[in-house]
Amino acid sequence: MPKLKSHRGAAKRFSTTKSGKIKRAKAYKRHILTKKSTKRLRGLRQTGYIAECEEKKIRKLIPYS
Repeated sequence: MPKLKSHRGAAKRFSTTKSGKIKRAKAYKRHILTKKSTKRLRGLRQTGYIAECEEKKIRKLIPYS
């Protein structure tokens, strides 16, 4: 059986933690930041995690991470 190729776009966006959860970056932090509150921007800085229902799909895209 040959090695699987990881989806490079997904590999750049997602990473796994030691406990097995999949980390992701929060959305809405690229532009038009002046109207967003400081509290909201601080929350967007923290990492998010993939929902359990999506986890199976993402694991297929990044098999060896």
